[in-house]
Amino acid sequence: MMDYRALEALVAVLECRGFERAAQRLNVSQSAVSQRIRQLEFRLGQPVLLRTSPPRLTDLGQRLTNHLQQVQQLEQGLLLPQESAESVKIRLAVNADTLDTWLAPALLRCDDYVQMDFDFVVEDQDVGLKRMRNGEVMACICATAAPVNGGLSQPLGVMRYRALASPEFIRRHQLKRSQKAIAQLPCLIFSGDDRLQHRFLQSVSPEHAEPQRTHQCPSSGGFVRMALAGIGYGMIPQVQVAEHIKSGELRDVVPGYHLDVPLYWHYWQTESSLLKNLRTAVVAEAKKVLLPLKH
Repeated sequence: MMDYRALEALVAVLECRGFERAAQRLNVSQSAVSQRIRQLEFRLGQPVLLRTSPPRLTDLGQRLTNHLQQVQQLEQGLLLPQESAESVKIRLAVNADTLDTWLAPALLRCDDYVQMDFDFVVEDQDVGLKRMRNGEVMACICATAAPVNGGLSQPLGVMRYRALASPEFIRRHQLKRSQKAIAQLPCLIFSGDDRLQHRFLQSVSPEHAEPQRTHQCPSSGGFVRMALAGIGYGMIPQVQVAEHIKSGELRDVVPGYHLDVPLYWHYWQTESSLLKNLRTAVVAEAKKVLLPLKH
């Protein structure tokens, strides 16, 4: 029989990025958390956790946390929503632009949202699936179509990005006259995983596909404000700044250019009825907001 208390301790260490906070979450001593994981490793005959800072799962550890996610969803499915007096924690990996634009009304579409306590893990759309692969989340919104082992994916639609800057930025750098030196201009990036600006440069200036100057701004709202202020240009979702584009506060760095990023909802095959209802609601809202995905 699997020791689920040990698996819960393993997940807690991973999510809390250490043993001390995991112990606080589980309301046990730090030594108790360590002991549970050591006993699990002794029974299995191999390590499940690398004691780095922060701790990382081994391949076996990833399989075990995936298993726990699916067991928890099966347990949820045994109870109808009205039969459960407790709220359900839903850990969802999502890209910042989705979180800052259309996700909130999507969640409200689900009749069962009042029973859900959401825990959002923000990751770039190109790398978010690693959280699912590690067994850290129950669902994931990302740009990858292929599901993880034991999972499925459903297309949501396309988020369109445009390379935008303030009129003052465009005037200052004389972009209306020439775009040859665009790779040398200050560029906004969300994080080290954000490659949208690189893809933009690859399209408009293949010989200079790496931005020379960058401002890293890990806030979707702050990203827009930096662009409005003329700090730099960046790839911004059209849906997020439609009013700023309409008013002329933001303009295309390269007129006519856009980059379409497909988004998918990833979920476990053992999906509970609660999470199925949530997925249905998110898909319905995405159809309203996102562009259709071309096959």
